Amino acid sequence: MKPRISMITLGVNNLEASVQFYEEGLGLPRMDSPPEVAFFTLNGSWLGLYSRDALAEDAGISPEGSGFAGIAIAHNVDSEAAVDDVLKQAVAAGARLVKPAQKVFWGGYSGYFADPDGYLWEVAHNPLFWVGPRDEGL
Repeated sequence: MKPRISMITLGVNNLEASVQFYEEGLGLPRMDSPPEVAFFTLNGSWLGLYSRDALAEDAGISPEGSGFAGIAIAHNVDSEAAVDDVLKQAVAAGARLVKPAQKVFWGGYSGYFADPDGYLWEVAHNPLFWVGPRDEGL
């Protein structure tokens, strides 16, 4: 297998609310798609939003479950100030601040927010792992 992530699909409880959060609140560019799914262009991959029940059915598993899902999506930015800005933008769009931005043990600066369905996003500045100037904001 060649290492690559093409798409991250989140099973959401309210597609309309989640689309509003990601498109209007965070400013992600939405692609044309059928009404039962939403796709957003990321830098080299895509984010998909799909009904939690339908996604679980597609995978052949139960949609029941709560608490920590064992995954966090990371978004790296070019400065500590950019971490603060993205976290503020997410909270203003309806996210819940889970962990305020702070210096972290690995030498960077990061914080976490949860989207309307509770999916964790880490917003981080890692001076040793910055991907470059083509990435602006979230």
